[in-house]
Amino acid sequence: MTTFFAPAPDLQMALEQMLEQVRAEFSLTPTQIAVTWVVYDPPYIVNTGGALSADDFWQHRPRGASYRGVELIYPASVVKLFYLVAAHEWVEQGMIPPSAELDRALKDMIVDSSNDATALVVDMLSGTTSGPELPPGPFETWCYQRNIVNRFFQSLQWPELVGVNVNQKPWGDGPYGRERAFVGEHYENRNYLTTNAVARLIHSIAGGVAVSAARSQTMLSLMARPRPTALPEPGEEDQFRGFLGEGFLPGTRLYSKAGYTSKVRHDSAYFELPSGDPGLLVAFTEGPEHSKNRQILPRLASLIVQQMVSP
Repeated sequence: MTTFFAPAPDLQMALEQMLEQVRAEFSLTPTQIAVTWVVYDPPYIVNTGGALSADDFWQHRPRGASYRGVELIYPASVVKLFYLVAAHEWVEQGMIPPSAELDRALKDMIVDSSNDATALVVDMLSGTTSGPELPPGPFETWCYQRNIVNRFFQSLQWPELVGVNVNQKPWGDGPYGRERAFVGEHYENRNYLTTNAVARLIHSIAGGVAVSAARSQTMLSLMARPRPTALPEPGEEDQFRGFLGEGFLPGTRLYSKAGYTSKVRHDSAYFELPSGDPGLLVAFTEGPEHSKNRQILPRLASLIVQQMVSP
């Protein structure tokens, strides 16, 4: 598969060495982590305010490396980035009208990772609603409508999107009624993403070519993750501490979306180091014992930064 980034042997070797260190420090098995890492070299093609056309942008392949970057993994709230891009596409194409309520939901979905806000966004994207189980005929129609986001992303023909699934709402207690039937008896229809797929989506947003330059900038601004000045409430997460952001140098400009459950802890980020050098890092970790560990992702990020600052 030809990825959007050009595989760089030196980055690949460095990444595998870093991951070997992280796995040893935190007792991760080889299949409990997946990573995609991209480094941008001057002249930078990202965060340019849309200076490049989409055709020109995709002609450039930044250097990158990945480890298990094609493995399909439950993405938790990282999937909300795909719903964000789809919502902007729908509005741009006139498929749904712009509204203050949609803007409020998109903000809460990304900034605070609200599942309730995401449910509204998914309903608006698909023209479906949650509720009691449906008879076979109406349920078949409902399922078809619900897969509209999948059809949109597959129409982009990105090789990184092969096999991914983005059609489920995120839940707290779990799905009920028609949503429970839709996810499958054994949850076989749950959301699945790869770190390569998430990396390409963020690459397109940072590059100003997701939907439009203006909409890319709007999406990127929602992803801005300033360093918190106060600790989160007990039992809460702020998408910074315990995630990649905590491992970056102070002064780093961070744009990210995290996801976590009792079984996974993920993060995905576009960042600009204090030196101005940009990069992209997506890391998925699996396992109940690791989802609670707030040191793994920051440790990985700190090693990545060290490598970028002093190769």
